[in-house]
Amino acid sequence: MAAMLLAALTACGGSDGGGDAADSKPSDDSKGAAAKKVDCADEDISQADWTKHCSEEGAGSEADGSEEKATGLEFGESYTWPDGLKVSVTEAKVFKDYDAELMESAEPGNTDFRVRLKLTNSGKSAVALDDLSLIIEGATNGGEAAQTAFEKGAEPLQGRLAPGVSATKTNDNALETKYGKKIVVTVQRNSEELNLDFPEFTGSITG
Repeated sequence: MAAMLLAALTACGGSDGGGDAADSKPSDDSKGAAAKKVDCADEDISQADWTKHCSEEGAGSEADGSEEKATGLEFGESYTWPDGLKVSVTEAKVFKDYDAELMESAEPGNTDFRVRLKLTNSGKSAVALDDLSLIIEGATNGGEAAQTAFEKGAEPLQGRLAPGVSATKTNDNALETKYGKKIVVTVQRNSEELNLDFPEFTGSITG
């Protein structure tokens, strides 16, 4: 009788072991499903997944395992926000083309300059350029530029930018000459939905 009871217990133990093996199989399948590629043609795909897996910038970063940095950028380099809006500071140049009819002129002790930005909307929805603003500081020994507006050639950050469209915009400023011509341009973006980084671009005012 004892031998029969031992055999029964052994059989039950073997059954439990088999159950554990069966239970682990769905876990492997789940991992496979999680690793499945995103369907970029799916109309219901989230903006975050599309940006990460389908946009040119996102796919490139995912492939080489890199993450885009928001600080330490130089003029000419670019930064792309999660919704696909790409920004680059292309130049900062001394402004001299004043409009005499509007009483524009240089103020002694200041360097008047115009910053140019290139913006590309690689996302799926139009973006409001009014949400962008700049803070410009001297990179050598401090100082913050005062924003102004010169008439000739101005392309202010206004309106909307449609998907697949690029535009060049301008931002006019004056910085006290004692702070030099090397500057840091921080591009801010107002948004209620996204916890956004503000990219910083370093370069020099030329001209």
